Amino acid sequence: MYAIVEIAGQQFKVAKDQKVFVHRLAGEEGDSVSFDKILLTGDGDDITLGAPAIEGALVEAKITRHLKGDKVIVFKKKRRKGYRVKNGHRQALTEISIEGISVNGKKATSAKKEEAKSTKDDASNTDLNNNTVVELREMAKEKGIEGYSSMKKAELIAALS
Repeated sequence: MYAIVEIAGQQFKVAKDQKVFVHRLAGEEGDSVSFDKILLTGDGDDITLGAPAIEGALVEAKITRHLKGDKVIVFKKKRRKGYRVKNGHRQALTEISIEGISVNGKKATSAKKEEAKSTKDDASNTDLNNNTVVELREMAKEKGIEGYSSMKKAELIAALS
């Protein structure tokens, strides 16, 4: 089983017992951390895709150590001008080991309720999605919505719903 998870603004494909180097995380060595922004999970042919994240999914990890990455040289030069600048840095990293991936969580039951609500909303939105922007603006004008001329299609649909 694997998951694509967003950690510190970056996306990683992780699996159980894998070690991953991420940007420095707050916490001491040996602390447990959990990440709830799971974008995709896969188990063989069974793939679950989030929109944008999977509700109730969780990745448990343990901070192994804090370290610095390899030195990165930043060299700038403008030819024929005598301009040369050499800088460098070492990125602060944290090594984490993935302890487990759970797809089911506390929020799984509420997700089913939200799906039932969203199907009702989708039925009305699909009718509006089939219309053009000009038609939506005319509908907004008839309803008396102000500022409809500068709205985009998604904003018009939200205002008309």
